[in-house]
Amino acid sequence: MNVPTILGIPFDANSSYLRGAGQAPPLIREAFLCDSSNLWSETGVDLGGEDVYIDSGDLVLSEANAFTQIETAVEQLLDDNLRPICLGGDHSITYPIIRAFSRKYQQLTIVHFDAHPDLYDEFDGNRFSHACPFGRIMEEGLATRLIQVGIRTLNAHQKEQAARFKVEQYEMTRLPGLDALRQHGPIYISFDIDVLDPAYAPGISHREPGGLSVREAIRFLHAISGQIVGADIVEYNPTRDVDQLTAMVCGKILKEIAGKITTSD
Repeated sequence: MNVPTILGIPFDANSSYLRGAGQAPPLIREAFLCDSSNLWSETGVDLGGEDVYIDSGDLVLSEANAFTQIETAVEQLLDDNLRPICLGGDHSITYPIIRAFSRKYQQLTIVHFDAHPDLYDEFDGNRFSHACPFGRIMEEGLATRLIQVGIRTLNAHQKEQAARFKVEQYEMTRLPGLDALRQHGPIYISFDIDVLDPAYAPGISHREPGGLSVREAIRFLHAISGQIVGADIVEYNPTRDVDQLTAMVCGKILKEIAGKITTSD
């Protein structure tokens, strides 16, 4: 059985609007373990079983050296043949995570759930902004395919970037795209909570109406085939949450991704 391992990455220094996502990892973990539910995923996996998953705790990061620390920590987990699920944190953390993954998986497909394409060449003068990780990933050739689901803020520059990098985009205006998620080979899931409509997940910095429901998101996650080798859940901002609603949604998404990893090829 494939063993997912939870790694908290409490980093939000590259947030462009509001900080707070760095507080998320322990709250997502708490919601995941909350006694209001159980640890069975909808894929039929009992995550409460012995040694089904590992919790590697939260990293202690310095802002000046955070990306190197993240990359090194993820690489160590991969060297132990574990499948990391990284809890952010802002979306900039995906770049150093994928740098580590790219050294082990040469033909990596990324399935990216988000309201935003995060393909900027730079944003507010910062090439490592949370608005830029997939620009860095694709220009460095760290993934062979990038599939984006739920996009609804595409502008002219990001359209140019998507064309440049041959990104496969499924905007909210042209869903569903379930067939695109039936892939072969190693797959990494990057799940930005703001792909969901803020009615379901108000605890985000950039509230963009018109997104997925939680049920729709789970349907997409369950449609992914291939070898799911890792994932991240990012951009939950507890300072904007309402009665821990978004925390519980994050816990649910974590449960379903972990369940998929344990049963993937």
